[in-house]
Amino acid sequence: MRGKRGAQPVYSDLAIETSLTLRLVFKQPLRQTTGLLRSLTALLKLDELPIPNYSTLSRRGQRLKVSLQVKRAANQPLHILVDSSGLKIYGEGEWLQQKHGAKSRRRWRKLHIALDAETRQMVATELTTDDVGDPTAVPDLLAETEGEIASLTADGAYDGDSVYQAITDRQGDAVDVIIPPRSTAVRRADAANQPTVRDRHIQMLADSARMGWQRRTGYNRRSLVENGFYRYKTIIGRCLYARNLSNQKTEAKLGCAVLNRMTQLGMPVSQRVG
Repeated sequence: MRGKRGAQPVYSDLAIETSLTLRLVFKQPLRQTTGLLRSLTALLKLDELPIPNYSTLSRRGQRLKVSLQVKRAANQPLHILVDSSGLKIYGEGEWLQQKHGAKSRRRWRKLHIALDAETRQMVATELTTDDVGDPTAVPDLLAETEGEIASLTADGAYDGDSVYQAITDRQGDAVDVIIPPRSTAVRRADAANQPTVRDRHIQMLADSARMGWQRRTGYNRRSLVENGFYRYKTIIGRCLYARNLSNQKTEAKLGCAVLNRMTQLGMPVSQRVG
């Protein structure tokens, strides 16, 4: 905090991020979060330390730049898994339903994530409206991902020219793209001479069927990104409590940053028995 005597205090981005993170972890409204912060400063005997009010937290949260705090080995290529899932918006409609029993149309946002298959950390996230298609978010996820990408795995919803083009623009043909083609997909006319990655997947599916293709390509590890969404919805929650899209993006990214910190503390090691 800085400022002149009698002026409004100016809070650092770290102070705002810490406040919003505590609000997210304890699932509190902004007013209760300011009360929690005042209680903490009182326990630490820092009563003179100003606490941002709820309107300041809301306003600053709209343009807050949140880092996912990703930690990984240097010069280690990434094997990323991409997927999306819906998060419900908790807003006026839910309040009316609780207060008066009125029914309203449910509203959703889509959380898109790119997860590192080796470290289980979320290396890129994007929150969009529910009418944005999965392939549309891929360029933004790739732009946010730092470092070299060795492979990208996603489900059949991402099978499209725009996704392959975005990967080519990001890193050329060096990325191993593992996306199952649609059941009606056919190889291009010149696939025999210059097959694309998609052409090779179509041929592999024709030769060894779906299960054989999954084993050969390592597609089965895509379940890790589904587990990542399960962790998010279990620990952080299935709802977004912010009212506008800018604050909701900050809230979702803070939730992913919290999960990354938990992951860095340690993950259980499972071993199949029998």
